[in-house]
Amino acid sequence: MELKGSLEEIILIILLQQEECHGVEIMQQYESIFGLSISLPAIHVVVKRMEKKGWVKSKFGEPTAERGGRRKRLYQATPAGYYAIKEIQETKSRLWSTVIIPNLKYGHS
Repeated sequence: MELKGSLEEIILIILLQQEECHGVEIMQQYESIFGLSISLPAIHVVVKRMEKKGWVKSKFGEPTAERGGRRKRLYQATPAGYYAIKEIQETKSRLWSTVIIPNLKYGHS
């Protein structure tokens, strides 16, 4: 099993929620979920890394007038991406089931 960074996990889950989406849509989803901004280049680095692993695939969409005739790159999670994130989720659940709740009488430190 290969561990993924949390940003990879989050972006992969966002991609699994949709048929396909482009970088700006991923960025907007991330920002609406966490209330934090993320740069488009950071997203592109992560999806390219996941594409090399076979967890994501991409293609160009049709050119649009609002983009000056340029095409958007559309990303889609693959079955391998689904199974990778499913495995890490199951592993985390098993790990969480072994956690001992700390003694809370000392506060929230």
